[in-house]
Amino acid sequence: MAKASDLFVAALEAEGVEYIFGIPGEENLDLLESLRTSSIKLLLTRHEQAAGFMAATCGRLTGRAGVCLSTLGPGATNLVTAAAYAQLGAMPMLMITGQKPIKTSKQGHFQIIDVVDTMRPLTKYTRQIVSAGSIPARVREAFRRAQMERPGAVHLELPQDIAGDPTDAHLLPASYSRRPIAEAKAVAHAAQTIAEARHPLLMIGAGANRQTIANCLRAFVDKLGIPFFTTQMGKGVIDEDSPLWLGNAALSDHDFVHRAIDSADCIVNIGHDVIEKPPFFMREGKRKVIHVNYEGAEVDAVYFPQIEVVGDIANAVWQLGEALQPQAHWDFNFFHRVREALAANIAKRADDDRFPLTGPRLVADVRRAMGDDDIVCLDNGLYKIWFARNYHCRRPNTLLLDNALATMGAGLPSAIAARIVHPNRNVLAVCGDGGFMMNSQELETAVRLGIDLTVLLLNDNAFGMIKWKQRHEDYPDFGMDLGNPDFVKYAESYGARGHRPDSAAEFLPLLREAIARPGIDLIEVPIDYSDDDRILNEEIPRLSAALFAAS
Repeated sequence: MAKASDLFVAALEAEGVEYIFGIPGEENLDLLESLRTSSIKLLLTRHEQAAGFMAATCGRLTGRAGVCLSTLGPGATNLVTAAAYAQLGAMPMLMITGQKPIKTSKQGHFQIIDVVDTMRPLTKYTRQIVSAGSIPARVREAFRRAQMERPGAVHLELPQDIAGDPTDAHLLPASYSRRPIAEAKAVAHAAQTIAEARHPLLMIGAGANRQTIANCLRAFVDKLGIPFFTTQMGKGVIDEDSPLWLGNAALSDHDFVHRAIDSADCIVNIGHDVIEKPPFFMREGKRKVIHVNYEGAEVDAVYFPQIEVVGDIANAVWQLGEALQPQAHWDFNFFHRVREALAANIAKRADDDRFPLTGPRLVADVRRAMGDDDIVCLDNGLYKIWFARNYHCRRPNTLLLDNALATMGAGLPSAIAARIVHPNRNVLAVCGDGGFMMNSQELETAVRLGIDLTVLLLNDNAFGMIKWKQRHEDYPDFGMDLGNPDFVKYAESYGARGHRPDSAAEFLPLLREAIARPGIDLIEVPIDYSDDDRILNEEIPRLSAALFAAS
């Protein structure tokens, strides 16, 4: 007979779990003791929300469910935002929460809420474990659900008395499973439509950001030469230094890439996820739209594809590649002009020497400092638009941004997890002052764990993106300004190094030095968003419209 908590941990080990992030409580003590003698490392964080962000990022980078732990009540509710982050972002993650004894209790309702029902709308699967014998099935099903397409968050509640029960249950082996492949007639219909088009265009979305899909897409594009663009969470699936990359749909409309979309007569959506706002609005009869995804299209007023190729995306792309040859009547001349205009527009501000730094100069210097395999983890703020639009990704999952829940506070925890998963890559966290302070305490976690990490803190002493929106709507400034600590001293108080450049020229050398040095470096940089409304909402739309009018 084994103790239930030992069996639970053995089930986690069988699923390949290496790390658990979180904060245990008294209801987790049996589980904690079982973890102490296991191969799994418990990584203690300073807040459960940060633990959830870390677990979700592990899932995003590996395809295997990351795991986080909390106690009951307030610990469990602190995981709610992280659950939504993983669920909307399609990141496989398992949350384990404790609970008071369920067979007998002497504490009434102290700290007790219905965590299972709380998690239900935010997860793919949530269960309370009511008997030790059910542990193998519950854990196996949780991982299966978390990792199957579309990935997401799952939750298991292990009550205190169940964790201590004896059991003779045995682990369940993982089943062999393959995703269904797309039906041949659907592939043939899609291939014929692409071949007959004059200006076909590929859109790469979040669902395509898987390694096998990236390999198949690269082969597809190399063979056919069809230009492509990406959504924010599709960045890096194919090398964005490719002459066929037309840009990223970081803006809702009126960027150069949208002029390419307007001129396309066939758009092939690879892995479009409806969580991301549509980068184009369909108009009946204007163009053919082909939906290639694990599941059928979720049709609404702006998205109603005429052709659906449903099944394993990598296999579907391979089948399409086998069925197609480059066509002499394909005309990509305007698409190439779009790419040239975008490149010129990005280069125009890459060396802007104003200080405080502007968004375009910041992104250009970060790109100069980071290697092709290095990872940039963004929090949420106005700078995210500049990174999505201007930062060329050479590899998948090298710019981790959240365009699903788009929560603040995830940048630093995500970067810590990325460095744990990829200890031989440089990792940079980019945070605004507002988002950073939501989980800044995790600097202590990074220092304690001995992680090498650089944190780039963009300071405008405000909730800058909302202030920008407020100004764009012609409202007066109100309710957005912050009072911040001395961030250099703040970093040093945790045992990290703090820096503050005094000019644009100082920034890049300082960033390169910090990235190359072991330990934690925080660089506080003042950022100026004052020109962004004019550039993003007036200048770029005017330039892109002129390009389209001249075509």
